[in-house]
Amino acid sequence: MKALERDISHAIRLASSQIPGLTLWRQNVGVATTADGRKQRFGLCVGSSDLIGILNPSGRFVAVEVKTSTGRIRPEQEMFLALVRRSGGIAFVARSVDDFLLGMRPHIVDACVKKED
Repeated sequence: MKALERDISHAIRLASSQIPGLTLWRQNVGVATTADGRKQRFGLCVGSSDLIGILNPSGRFVAVEVKTSTGRIRPEQEMFLALVRRSGGIAFVARSVDDFLLGMRPHIVDACVKKED
């Protein structure tokens, strides 16, 4: 059975707790209808990543777009990831815990090196 996005996201959040200095939060984006029928948007912004956080001691913003093995990234999501990268943050797509760890590895090494200096 194919893993669901929520299961991958949960596994990544558990794995992230083993990375010193990394704090990740689940970030939901969507639209809900209020009791009086109005549409109410919620979340950071359209296209923002599923998991957002901070890597200390650098304080770098982290954005992880979680997808299944066949999930497609929308243009708004790619734009958000590109914005984060242009702004000096860490941003990538993860389809598994291994993808997540691979995406974080160079930044974890950087954080550890800076910590010792």
